[in-house]
Amino acid sequence: MRKTDHLGGITAFVITAHQGSFTAAAEQLGLTKSAVGKSVSRLEARLSVTLFQRSTRRLSLTPDGERFLASCQSAIDILDQAESELTSHIRSPSGRLRLDLPAAFGRQRILPLLLPITQRYPELTLTVTFSDRFVDPIEEGIDLVIRIGELTDSSGLVARTLTTQKLAICASPEYLHEQGEPASPDELHRHRCVVGFRRNQPLSWRLKGPDGHITRVTPPATFEFSDGDAMLAATLSGCGLSQLPLWLVRKHIESGALREVLTAHSGGEMPISALWPKSRHLLPKIRHVVDILVRAAQDGLLD
Repeated sequence: MRKTDHLGGITAFVITAHQGSFTAAAEQLGLTKSAVGKSVSRLEARLSVTLFQRSTRRLSLTPDGERFLASCQSAIDILDQAESELTSHIRSPSGRLRLDLPAAFGRQRILPLLLPITQRYPELTLTVTFSDRFVDPIEEGIDLVIRIGELTDSSGLVARTLTTQKLAICASPEYLHEQGEPASPDELHRHRCVVGFRRNQPLSWRLKGPDGHITRVTPPATFEFSDGDAMLAATLSGCGLSQLPLWLVRKHIESGALREVLTAHSGGEMPISALWPKSRHLLPKIRHVVDILVRAAQDGLLD
């Protein structure tokens, strides 16, 4: 007998274990209770182990049964993923997609790409949250997370780098007229600065040295904000210097509302990544959105 001929018994065992009875498993499989029971018995005989403790009132797994169920479930998950990978290109995105996006970047760059998708695929619905805090998608039940910055811990996740966020240090002309323009990073200590704030501490700035090496500098945290739009508003109002994403400040620099400073030290970048739980990485709704974001990054729409 080929090993693949035993798959029926394994399927009967797994479904019985999940359902808790031969009767419920038989209903799900479209078989008789007797047929399911015999299939599991043949599997136990072949393995020379007892998988279930049977009584007139209940059915429960033995320690060997629990170990075998965990191994079988892993194998079934692999087969399910293989099938999803094969057919995902012909299945339309559907169901509820839960996303968590960085506040300013998500609203200005990601959301305009998401909304047209829902028009093309009416069966796809969205739950979108905006935050700049650390989000654990596995723990919080989120399908897809867009994260800006280095990925320190992505265990259990699939990560796809979309693009990099280029940074610029800038200030309002009014502030520079009153306080002067810093000639070097060493002069930052005598300036007011608008800085990001994460995990109860201010964020450092990334500056490029003469050798091209990127170093981290901790500026005076005169004003601390956990939101990019708030940092931009404070900088535009003359609160001080700030290092902000170029996509956020480009139009303000072009209009003259902001002036870039320390340009010889610009060049700091931060990766922008899409992350999703490994257990869901082949779902069509996730695959489709990630593909759109990748194409948008290639076309420069995320810069």
